[in-house]
Amino acid sequence: MAVTLHVCITCKAGQAIPEGQPTPGKLLHQAIADIGAPDDVTIVPVECLSACNNGCSVALSAPGRWSYVYGRMSRENARDILAGAAAYAAAPDGLVPWRSRPEIFRKQSLARIPPISSLSEAAE
Repeated sequence: MAVTLHVCITCKAGQAIPEGQPTPGKLLHQAIADIGAPDDVTIVPVECLSACNNGCSVALSAPGRWSYVYGRMSRENARDILAGAAAYAAAPDGLVPWRSRPEIFRKQSLARIPPISSLSEAAE
């Protein structure tokens, strides 16, 4: 099942960006795209992940899996982000064992969101 790596391209990471210059979020997306997606991962640029006070952000999601939002990312983290996306893609429920996560995913998690199926089951 395909995993989506969402990358906020509008993020300014708290910086004043001169007119016509790329945002840090756009630079992060470009660095990730330049390396290329792991198997079963689709990279999708998004307008905003509403994590503006936490630097550049990315999110991982897939149907039936836990979703994650990570912040304080930069283009220097592109390889680690893709390694984390590959580990997430390999985890059937989206729960990657703590020690198998890249360090930036251990320390810079902003949110963990239950799978939609878990939400509907809880409402019954």
